[in-house]
Amino acid sequence: MEPFMIKLIGFAAATCTTVAYAPQAIKVWKTRSTGDISLGMFLVMVLGLALWLIYGLLSGDGPLIASNAVTMLLAGGILLMKLRYG
Repeated sequence: MEPFMIKLIGFAAATCTTVAYAPQAIKVWKTRSTGDISLGMFLVMVLGLALWLIYGLLSGDGPLIASNAVTMLLAGGILLMKLRYG
């Protein structure tokens, strides 16, 4: 497979997994309700995203860098709201 197509698949996957957090982030932002969100899951998820971002930066992998940076912002925002609103 062509390297360009491989990168395109990577960016498409990154877009899907990143956009998946947007509805939850918007809902939490609007309702200020985080009771049904697992604090443990989001703590581990944000840590994992940070590690993936570091890995992407060290390896120079564009899709990993872009997706994990944006997803970390979304998941991190949800985590902060969970910590603030309980």
